[in-house]
Amino acid sequence: MNITIKYFASIRETIGLPSESLHTRAATLAELRDALISRGGAHAESLARGRAVRMALNQVMSDEAAALVDGAEVAFFPPVTGG
Repeated sequence: MNITIKYFASIRETIGLPSESLHTRAATLAELRDALISRGGAHAESLARGRAVRMALNQVMSDEAAALVDGAEVAFFPPVTGG
């Protein structure tokens, strides 16, 4: 399936891309995250397990069990703090 991935804040800065289109076999957000981590480099650094990363699927906050669909938009971003 083809999806669009958007990166925000420090994740965007580390990866060096605001977004990318990707053909993937990942069925869930967890599998997608693991596939991106397996690329190594900046993806592995910014999306590593143990790092706090929030995810949205089609602009809805989602957990890693969320199922991907063809044409989905996935966003990765760090937790946001407010004051």
